[in-house]
Amino acid sequence: MSGLRDHAGRHIVAVTGMGLVTPLGFGVAESWAGLLAGRSGISRITRFPTEHLKTSIAGQVVLPEEAGRPPFSSPERVERMAALAAAEAVAQAGIGGPFPGPLFLGMPPVEVEWPQRLELARRTDGEAAGSYPAMIAAAAGRGDLFEMFLFGGIGERLADRFGTRGAPVSVTTACATGASSIQLGLEAIQRGEAAAALCIGAEGSVAPEPMIRFSLLSALSARNEEPERASRPFEKTREGFVMSEGAAALVLESLESAQARGAEVLGLVLGAGERADSFHRTRSNPDGGAIIGAMRTAIADAGLEAAQIDYVNAHGTGTPENDKMETLGMRAVFGDAPPPISSNKSMIGHTLSAAGAIEAVFSLLTIRDGMLPPTINHEVPDPAIPLDVVPNRARAAKVGRVLSNSFGFGGQNVCLVLGAAP
Repeated sequence: MSGLRDHAGRHIVAVTGMGLVTPLGFGVAESWAGLLAGRSGISRITRFPTEHLKTSIAGQVVLPEEAGRPPFSSPERVERMAALAAAEAVAQAGIGGPFPGPLFLGMPPVEVEWPQRLELARRTDGEAAGSYPAMIAAAAGRGDLFEMFLFGGIGERLADRFGTRGAPVSVTTACATGASSIQLGLEAIQRGEAAAALCIGAEGSVAPEPMIRFSLLSALSARNEEPERASRPFEKTREGFVMSEGAAALVLESLESAQARGAEVLGLVLGAGERADSFHRTRSNPDGGAIIGAMRTAIADAGLEAAQIDYVNAHGTGTPENDKMETLGMRAVFGDAPPPISSNKSMIGHTLSAAGAIEAVFSLLTIRDGMLPPTINHEVPDPAIPLDVVPNRARAAKVGRVLSNSFGFGGQNVCLVLGAAP
């Protein structure tokens, strides 16, 4: 890497703005302070009744406008959190408006939810009351429902709000979604197709139906009496992940563009690696090929060797299988002396579609401050996981490059390499 081009002759991609919304707080400063303090954002669910649910805890974000009204739908929640994170990132970048590049939005799949279905059912009558055709008829003319549950609608409204260029791209790649949004922005700038990109990952699925679905997969922790201690990545007594929500936004620019306008460079996105294994709807291939391939590809894409990675921001969900597979990947890529690895999810839970973007922001802050976030709740080490997981307390360290892992259902895997500002 030299000047304004990387080892492959592509534009170097800088980060000039970051925004966060997490269960630890609103804004980058509050969320980062909570993470370094080892504070858990997991609590009892207050948004809806949980008496009949096996899991009754989650990482909730309580939006200021929620007081005294029914809960927002998941798409509404996604849009509001994405807008908050993007506003912080764009303001920090000082990039002005209209935004000089495209929007890449990572978000969960969208479907009509039970409150809306029940409302439509109540609008039907006669022998067909409550039937699917009758509900479709009752929905006729309900443009508000159409707009609320149109997958691409959120991106369109955010693009209008921030004045981004061209058609916004909305993507969902399971738990790799947030990282995918950054990968798309990175590659667009590297190719010279855009001078800047607004990349967002957002998730708002702490709701009854998603909770039930994940619970039926036996994927969720049911440590309901101890919410703060429920998320236990890499620990021997781990039993599942904790659902969570939030959003992150990053303003990416070519380094040339950022320097030309005198912007502060917060860090670099050096490379990305993507692999899919198509093995199972939820489980990774036991050979770990796609996970290992995504990690190796990201490091190679950044023009680095594995030994040049100083820290790994883990996918680290706390499910028995995921942590085992990530350990396999770490040993395959880094050998017998892997760098430290820790899981932000031990404190904020698994933010699903937002996770890759949130963890990219935390990775850049790790580099900036030279502090490794801890993996909290690490009480009984798992002898099958011989990794330095930065247990329980943050640690000072010199960090120049971070590998951030995002491994999703269906074998959708994206890894990012983040680096220090030049």
